[in-house]
Amino acid sequence: MTKHSQMSVRVRAGPGAALGAATIMSLPLGSIYAFSVLVAPLEQLLHANRSELASVFGISAVFFTIGANLAPRLFGWIRAPLLVALTGALSSAGVALAALAPSLSWLILGYGVLFATGGGMVYVVVQQCVNAARLARPGLVNGYLVSLFPLGAMLAAPAFGLGLDWVGVRHTLAGLAAVTAATTLAATLLVAHDGVVLAKTGRAEISHAAGSQASLQATFWKLFTIFFLAASAGLMVLSQAAGMVAAFGAGKSASLLATTGITAAIAAARLSGGWLIDRLPVPYVAASAQAIALFGAIALTAMPTPEMAILTLGLIGVGYGLISGVTVGAVASYWPKMEFGRIASRTYIAWCLAAISLPVLAGRLYDLTGGYETAVIVAGAANLLAVVVALTLPRQERAR
Repeated sequence: MTKHSQMSVRVRAGPGAALGAATIMSLPLGSIYAFSVLVAPLEQLLHANRSELASVFGISAVFFTIGANLAPRLFGWIRAPLLVALTGALSSAGVALAALAPSLSWLILGYGVLFATGGGMVYVVVQQCVNAARLARPGLVNGYLVSLFPLGAMLAAPAFGLGLDWVGVRHTLAGLAAVTAATTLAATLLVAHDGVVLAKTGRAEISHAAGSQASLQATFWKLFTIFFLAASAGLMVLSQAAGMVAAFGAGKSASLLATTGITAAIAAARLSGGWLIDRLPVPYVAASAQAIALFGAIALTAMPTPEMAILTLGLIGVGYGLISGVTVGAVASYWPKMEFGRIASRTYIAWCLAAISLPVLAGRLYDLTGGYETAVIVAGAANLLAVVVALTLPRQERAR
């Protein structure tokens, strides 16, 4: 066996400090979901309109995905601690530039391009650092990792609110840059302590009991499709929860509480989705997750009341959260661990496409109809199709 081959199959006894590094690094990155809190003060500061600032989130979603797909290309070329340091520094520098931005263009460059690209890269890097170890429960561990993003948004939203009240939007963004820099330093030290080695990846080395290369390719596209359909419905709810609940007749306070509750439910569902596939076949968990979301869409269509809106939009969000956990857990189960980052990063393209599909369509349908009823029906159709595709997935092997 060659020296390169020995490095390619090397795994550590456990995730150890790498799991801590992934935890502290992912939380500030999750603040990207709380960008809406910054929109109003940025409108006044940069003299931009709402649609222009709304585009910043869409741009950040695109560049986060680009960064996530760039990172695996550097595995084996740059040592893991240095890769964490460089990508985290890029993300921190992007927020710092956004804090100083004199115009919308500079905000897009700093936040939408640099912060998001660096964030996408380091997000995949720390995930691969964890998955390079032997994981007794890969579903649970990866479900935990993806649950950190909405948890980070839950922490960032009130922190942003306090920062805006106390020091203003520029200093709030500067604070996020400082936190990102501090967590980057800590994560770099933890990864170095854990002795993580990220081997080069390549299709030629893939050989797994899930089937031949053609079978794995088919499995990937099924996972991609399910994730896209679930995320389209889920991100519609996540991005417009307050407005949707209000459109069905709920008051302002109820809308805000529902938004927080839905975000928390998505975080819990991501963790649960990963935990479930350690115990049950992937196709059953994935299909059941989308059946829950489908039931929510049907119930809200039949009974469009404020109370039903809060409950059923939560169910649609839960369906999305479960699929998020299932997807990364399934990647860890179907593919060799050295391939995790490359395959997982490609599934995030589905998330990017979802962010610019049904959420945008829902806004357009609201402008045309004055409500979200049609958007909910479209979401239900996506959930139904996801159920059908999910049932065709292969069963996974137990963790290796």
